[in-house]
Amino acid sequence: MTHALTHANASSLRDLSPALQNKTYFNYGGQGPLPTPSLEAITTSWKRIQELGPFTTDIWPYISAEVSKTRGRLARLCNVPAHRLALSENVTTGCVLPLWGLPLNDGDHILISDCEHPGVVAACHELARRRQLQVHTLPVKQLRLGADQQARTDRDVLAAIEQQLTSRTRLVVLSHLLWNTGQQMPIAEVAAQLQQHAAQPYLLVDAAQSVGQIPVAKAAQAADIYAFTGHKWACGPEGLGGVAISERMLTETHPTMIGWRSLQDESRAVADDPDPFHHDSRRFEVATSCVPLMAGLRCSLDLLEQEGSSDERLGRIRTLSEQLWKELQSLPGVSPLLEGPPPAGLVSFQMHSEATGATPSEVVKSLGAEQIWIRDLADPICLRACTHVCTSENDIAQLIDQIRMLPAMIS
Repeated sequence: MTHALTHANASSLRDLSPALQNKTYFNYGGQGPLPTPSLEAITTSWKRIQELGPFTTDIWPYISAEVSKTRGRLARLCNVPAHRLALSENVTTGCVLPLWGLPLNDGDHILISDCEHPGVVAACHELARRRQLQVHTLPVKQLRLGADQQARTDRDVLAAIEQQLTSRTRLVVLSHLLWNTGQQMPIAEVAAQLQQHAAQPYLLVDAAQSVGQIPVAKAAQAADIYAFTGHKWACGPEGLGGVAISERMLTETHPTMIGWRSLQDESRAVADDPDPFHHDSRRFEVATSCVPLMAGLRCSLDLLEQEGSSDERLGRIRTLSEQLWKELQSLPGVSPLLEGPPPAGLVSFQMHSEATGATPSEVVKSLGAEQIWIRDLADPICLRACTHVCTSENDIAQLIDQIRMLPAMIS
């Protein structure tokens, strides 16, 4: 880690990211760039494993230390005890492995927002099919107020949940930051609301857009399942994330995908053992994972902290997203989804076809030809640009200039 900090003292995270040197990048919500020191940390770890021997008695203390350091680091980020933090490969596995272990009964209800990622939506519907559950929709897509009216958005979310809850609701699924509209959901307040409900539904939170962008401790502490990845806003390597698990999840649920990491004694499996699994979050871990990625993610988190506290970074991100939102709002034929500045760095907008003569995917392709990268989304149909601490005002100016030129470029 000394290597990473030496780099950081001389350069910003942006300067340390090769992917940002030859393009104007707004796709942090899909994947963040990997800084060179993080790549070097991964390579160093690979080399150390081979020096020790990939399967020798010398390697296990090293691997154990890497796992422990990473679990502890992610637990501190979520402000939960380490025994409540499971390591995962991505957001989907972080959501789905605990989800399928919930003690649900035939006829129970799942309440899922209409802004969830298709991977989680599909998992919930398949669980419902297998377990004879009912799936109800929580309408949040129509909430379009900006950060200046976050309190009203919070009240509207809580009111919508209250209206949709039934006596059989056993699970609520809601992202911390909606990946399509960019709205922030009041997760801690929702958790408190559900605790007062007679059925005390579990709360599953997709935090794909949260970690590395906004403070997450209150939400991660309050949710039953708070699943995140390191490869988006935290600029870590793909293939490694975490999930914060509530205490009641550890006592009331069962592991689903089973492997040696789930077991208290990984060297044996006895058919009549009534209690073979870990009593902590490790019951939701499965088997062999890529250990060198752990050094890379820790390095990226260290570099991110060099950019300021989580509150300071969010302030910078919001300043940039507000600037982008205002610039987009001023363009003819362009409409930001939110009525006010976004609460974080997800800036979604629509371009009327009569203004550009192009579909959203054609807009993305045209901008990409100029090495300006945003993405299009299907529901709602829109374009999305993400501002990060690595984003500059010049990046925003280049994007706006190219959008102005789109009609001529496409025609």
